[in-house]
Amino acid sequence: MSQEDIDQSEAPLLDHLMELRQRLIYSVVGFVVAFIVSFYFSGAILHYLIMPFKWGTGKDVSLISIKLLGVFLVKLKIAMFGGLFVAFPLIATQIYKFLAPGLYKHERQALAPYLVATPFFFIMGAALVYFMLLPVAIKFFFALAAGANDAGEGASITLMPDIEAYLDFVMALMLAFGLTFQLPVVLTLLGHIGIVTHSMLTKGRRFAVVGVAAVAAVITPPDPISMLAMCIPLFGLYEVAVAAVWLLERRRAKASAATDIAP
Repeated sequence: MSQEDIDQSEAPLLDHLMELRQRLIYSVVGFVVAFIVSFYFSGAILHYLIMPFKWGTGKDVSLISIKLLGVFLVKLKIAMFGGLFVAFPLIATQIYKFLAPGLYKHERQALAPYLVATPFFFIMGAALVYFMLLPVAIKFFFALAAGANDAGEGASITLMPDIEAYLDFVMALMLAFGLTFQLPVVLTLLGHIGIVTHSMLTKGRRFAVVGVAAVAAVITPPDPISMLAMCIPLFGLYEVAVAAVWLLERRRAKASAATDIAP
């Protein structure tokens, strides 16, 4: 290989690296701005995150902090979580713009809807946790503490959750549900590129039921209502993915038939 060939091969690589550097800078700046804004409003965000306590117990509940830096760490975690969530559209757009030049037109058109569907289904999962799962779980745990007080002679248990532990619990549940609610997005994308088919998903429905139940048992608090709160919508989303893959295959078959008929 001549020196000229080497220089020509290095030029596109340097262009890609410069493009990657630019996209990374935009993503980092977007996250930093979203982080600062989320940290500024972290007190208000924390207020709304505590609301499920009132819904679950029917009364105001005091949270404690057992660390000197506990409140600061809570605000920092809220800012990190909120910053990633707010900056995700920008980060996803930068990833798409970096990959788009190397994709065909139909591949770019196929990828764009998934960038919209991903945050939509994540919000659905987080909303399910916030409005349904958390109040039910909190009510369940407080009922356990009250039952322990009634059972033992002279026993007195005061449930005073730590604010940092509570936030970790809430964020873990929201993240887990948000990620598991990406099931139709992932399956539809796999169906679009031909890795899974409608027939495969239909035949694997019983295995999907077992898998959904296993995931719900691991992720949700140990009560049947919480498990059902995850199992039912998650299996419903599996059926949505089955229908979406069927529509994709049908549209692909029509396009193939039209191509064969055309002179």
